[in-house]
Formats: sequence, C-alpha cells, structure tokens
Amino acid sequence: MKKLNRSNILNFSKDLFLIILGIFSAGFGLKGFLIPSGLIDGGVTGISLLIAALSPVSISLLIFAINIPFMILGLKQLGKNFFIKTFLGITGLAICVALVNYPVITQDHLLIAIFGGFFLGAGIGLAVRGGGVIDGTEILSLYLSKKMGSSMGTILFAINVVIFSVAAAFLGIESALYSIVIYLVASKTVDFIVEGIEEYIGLTIISEKSEQIRKSIIKNLGKGVTVYKGRGGYETEKDMDILFTVITRLEIAKVVREIKKIDPAAFIIQKSLNEVSGGMIKRRRSH
Repeated sequence: MKKLNRSNILNFSKDLFLIILGIFSAGFGLKGFLIPSGLIDGGVTGISLLIAALSPVSISLLIFAINIPFMILGLKQLGKNFFIKTFLGITGLAICVALVNYPVITQDHLLIAIFGGFFLGAGIGLAVRGGGVIDGTEILSLYLSKKMGSSMGTILFAINVVIFSVAAAFLGIESALYSIVIYLVASKTVDFIVEGIEEYIGLTIISEKSEQIRKSIIKNLGKGVTVYKGRGGYETEKDMDILFTVITRLEIAKVVREIKKIDPAAFIIQKSLNEVSGGMIKRRRSH
C-alpha cells in the first residue's frame, strides 16, 4: 500500500509540475503578447480577453469567474481528480496574470499572432498532459457532444465562430482575423504538446506479397503486425492477407519505403490514431 501511495504522489507531482509550466507559458502568451495588443484567442480565454478589452473588469478575475461553471461541469463529468487539477490550473493562471510581470515582446500583430498563440497553446497543452485544463471550453464541448450527438470538434468550431464574430463586430475585422490566426496556432500547438512527435499512425497494407512484407516489418523494423483475412473486390475475388501495423509519425517514411521495396504496387492506407496502448506499443500515459 505504501508503494502504491508513493507512486500516486509521484504521478500527482509530475502532473502538478506540467500544470505549473502550462500556467507560466499561457501567462507569457497572454501578458507578453495578446493583452497589450488587444487581440484575443478562442474559448473561455478569448471571451475573457474580449470582455476585458471592452470593460474595466480585470482579465484575471474574468478568467476565474467565467471558468467556474465549466469547473463544476468537469467535476460532474470527469471526476474529482480532474476537478482538483483544473481548479489549480485555472486559479494559478488567474493569479499568474494578475501578479507576474512579463515583458511586452513585440507590437507586430503577425508576430503576436504566431508566438502569442504558440505560448498560449503550449500552456493549454501542458495542462492537458498534466490531467487538467486551463480553459473550460473543452469541458463544455465534451458535455454538449454527449447531449447533441455532434463531435467535440464541431461544437468547438461553432463556439469559436460566435466568439470571433462578436470580436469582428466590436474590435474590427482586422483584429478578428489576427485573433483567428492566434486560435489556429494555439490549436496546433495544443495538438503537438498533447500528442507529441510520437503521434501514432495506423497502416493498413494490401499486397500480393503480404507475407514478405509481414516478415520484413517484424524482422527489419521491429514492429508488430496483425493479419486480417480478406478477399479482392475489384476484378479478382481471390483470397489475400491484409496487414495492419501501428507506427509513430516519424517512422512513416521508413516503413513505407521498406514496403515499396518489396512491392511497389502495394496499397497503403494511413490513419491517425487518438490513443494506443498495449501490445508492442509503448504505453502512453492517460489521465
């Protein structure tokens, strides 16, 4: 039991460290780039920035207050552990924005959009890797996706369309366009931080030389392979083996090259995978 408790404490400490890094990164993106320029991001952070730009209310107070209902929703939907980490992350970000003095890096709107989006997205991504969030929009989108049957991506897109439309009305078209760039950069950075460079790709390989390819993937590349029994559906209906393997994004070129050396006509399908564990795959930590 002691060993288990020590392990839990160590994991929580690692998560807390990632969340703290995320807080300071997002704080830098906000105070070093976005707030001085009057540009905004999407989500709750964007709503907070927009209200702060149009009123005397403190941005740090807005970040905390607007996220309160989403934190409560997170407690109901995702549990106490997630709520604690999210509460610490959002509260920490509000305090960081209020108290930490970051230097204003540039007045160039394009640089602000790129680097402000990057540091803000890195902060959000690090918090997610730590098992929490510092922007409650994703909690809302998860809840609505279950209720409405739509994907989280569709709901997030709809929410942000409304935010940027309001921004265009009150801040001007140009500011809204730069804000969209910030959102896109932040989103891609979040994906990169959460998934890492080891984003998993599923390869489906259809070839008349499937046995040679299977042996090569296992022996030369050290990858596991699953074999499905299939049948041709175009011109010929002969039976054939269909191969499936999981690799990282960085290994795609090497694996495809190895397959094409054996059969240049091999049909290869690539598909990004959100989560993979077990088998010969390195287990990615889940929260």
